[in-house]
Parts: sequence; C-alpha cells; structure tokens
Amino acid sequence: MTNTPRKRILFDSMLLFTVTVLAVVTGYVLVVSDAPRWVLIASLTGLAVVAVGSVIARFVSRPDHLRAIQSEQILSIANESLAYLRRGLDFETADAVCRIILKEAEVAAVAITNGERILGFAGIGEGHHAPGGPILTRATRETLRDNEHRILPTKEEIGCSDPGCMLRAAIVVPLEKRDKAVGTLKFYYTTPRMLNETQIAMAQGLAQLLSTQLELSELDRQTELATRMELKALQAQINPHFLFNTINTIAMLIRTEPDRARELLREFASFYRMTLETGDQLIALDREFGYVRSYLVFERARFGERIHVTEDVAPDVADVELPAFVVQPLVENAVKHGMPAEGVLHIRLAAMRDADELLIEVADDGVGIHEQDLPRVLEPGFGKGLGIALKNVDDRLKGYFGSESGVEISSKLGRGTVVRLRICGEITHMNLGDRDAQSVSG
Repeated sequence: MTNTPRKRILFDSMLLFTVTVLAVVTGYVLVVSDAPRWVLIASLTGLAVVAVGSVIARFVSRPDHLRAIQSEQILSIANESLAYLRRGLDFETADAVCRIILKEAEVAAVAITNGERILGFAGIGEGHHAPGGPILTRATRETLRDNEHRILPTKEEIGCSDPGCMLRAAIVVPLEKRDKAVGTLKFYYTTPRMLNETQIAMAQGLAQLLSTQLELSELDRQTELATRMELKALQAQINPHFLFNTINTIAMLIRTEPDRARELLREFASFYRMTLETGDQLIALDREFGYVRSYLVFERARFGERIHVTEDVAPDVADVELPAFVVQPLVENAVKHGMPAEGVLHIRLAAMRDADELLIEVADDGVGIHEQDLPRVLEPGFGKGLGIALKNVDDRLKGYFGSESGVEISSKLGRGTVVRLRICGEITHMNLGDRDAQSVSG
C-alpha cells in the first residue's frame, strides 16, 4: 500500500513522456513530408491537450481524490441536517433533510421513510411520490426487514405506478437505531449508469451518519424525559410533606375550634387542588408568594400572632417564572425549625435581581443552626426533615436552571437563618395573559 502513490506518479510520468515522444516523432514526420504549417501546429496542439488531459483525468478519477470529495459531501450534508434530525424523524425533518441531500449529492431524487410510510421526498417525481403514503416498494420493505441495502437497476423494481415517471434506478439503504432498521434512505437516478461504487458508498456513508444523529436525538429525548420524571418525583415529594403538616394543624382545632377547623379544611381543599393543577409547570413568582400566604393561614391558626411576615419584592421580578413550591417549603421550615419557645418569629421574604440572576431570600430571626451542622443541612433527613425540603428545592432549581442555580444557607445559632435561592441563566417572564389564566385556574 505504501508504494501505491509512487507507482501512480511513475505511471503518470511515463504517460506524459510517451505522449511527448509521440508529439516529437509526429512533428518530425510532418516536417520531413513538407506538410502545411497549420497541420503541424494542429497536430502538436492536439497531442499536448491529450497528454495534459490524460494526466488530469487520471488525477481526478483517482480513488483517494474521489473519496475526499465524497467525504466532504457527506460531512456537509450531515452538518446541515444535524439541527433537524436532533428533533427526531418526522415529516418536517425528513423533508428538510431530503432537500439538503438533493442540493449536495448527484441524485435525481431523494426519499426518507420510517418503518411504515414515506416521510420525505424531494426531486424528480415529487408530484406523485407524495409523503404520507405507505411504503410500496418491495425492496424498501426487504431493507427494513433484514437491514441490508438494495440496488434497484430498473424502473419496475422501483415500483412506481406512474407511467411518466423518469426515475429508472435507485439505491435503498437502512437508517438504524441500536442496530435495527427504523427507516430507509433512498437515492433515485434517471439512468442505471449512475449505480456505481461511488454512489453506493455515498448512500451508505450518509445513512450511517444520519443513523448516528437519530440515535443522538433518541438519547436527548430519553435524557429530557428522565429529567422531567425526576422533577415530577421531586414535586410529588414536597406535596405530601405539606399535606401531613397541614392536616395535623387542622386536627388540633377540631375539638377546640370546630368551626375554625371546618373553615380551614375548606380552604385547604381549595389550596391543595391548586397544587395538584400546578404539577411540574413553571409559575409566576407572585403566585408562589400567594401559596406562601395561603400556607401561613394554617400556621397562624396554630401559632396565632407569634408569626410575623413581611414581603419585599422588586416590581420587575413579580412575573418571573420559576418552579412551583420552591419558596413555601422554606417558609414552612422556618416555622417548623426556627420557632422559638417563646415570643414572635419574624420572617422576611425578599426577591430581587442581581445582575443576570434572580435572588429570593427567606430570612428568620429564630433559633438558628449550629455552625458545625451548616454543611449538612442539604442532606436528606438531616434535622428531622429539614434537609428533605431544602435538598428537594435545590435539586429542582438545578434541574430547571442548571448547576449554578440552587440553595445557599447562612445561619447564626440563636440569631436566625437566611436561605437564599439563586436562579442563574435565562430568566423568563410571564405575560399578562398567562398570569390572568393562572389566577382563574387558581
């Protein structure tokens, strides 16, 4: 293999030398025979063109040169189609990819199918090779069945029923996911002469790259689904925690204040219905603060005026979107773990922008957390449930907004605790219509 380039150079040199010798001999013969001058010039020019053309043709048709051109085409097509196929294989993406291939490759038409029907078609015959129809070509079904490419050298094998169709040959290659054919890529030609090794290699190479892109899209969807399911699980973990605490509060009032207990039970039913409707969607910050106010109704039924809450929310963040129930559990923790044995617990809720970040603080002047325990407060189960809510909120913020977002805690024993939610990255706002819809559904 290492001597192949040298052999090619030697062969091309010998070819050029031979043609040159022929030119000299021809010129000598023409001179000796007293041929007209224009005949001499024409003969020498023709031989020179033949010599140079032969060398150029040899170079252009060399396998390594053809492979380089082919690889460049395949990579160009794959690069352009990546944005489409990462969304999966459907009618829209298949049509876009077919048109990209048609523009770059030496084909008369291109088609992409899934396992049952034509998803995309571009090129000659678009009028009757319409996407959406079932797969009619037997070779396509066989390719899907055994995951092997097919060469179709006749119009009959293509299976087109239109008598005026100009497509006379085709190459069918499988598109794979996890080594199983889930679709096909089809190259069509107007003549069987195009069914050469170069076109077959082109179709197979492109199908492999497109298959890789489809597998990446599947991986993206699985990752997204896993993240969504994890966030739903975290949301489901918070709701029962709040549920049990509130029911215990109402239960304490049933004997001593039954009317108040019934009132709270009706309000709780309404409130909990809102939590179920919210699910894992994003809500406006002011609605989340509304959840906090509703929650405090139940805690004030228990502690009376021993809870005092103030709010300081910047006007430009009231409609910022965030996951439901990320502030309410922190207020619940402040009441449950920060309430002093005597006196009033002051809680301050604040929300503001800091450059490109949204900061939300829940600060209390309660019993505080010992310095040596601070590093452990995000551990699930720490402090008889303190870590469950904090870790839950931290995980959800990271799941929605990235690893730089999350929960930060500072505390002084006997002086209180500050829990800060930091939301980084892109911060979106709900429009007025969304907020009105939320208010109606709530």
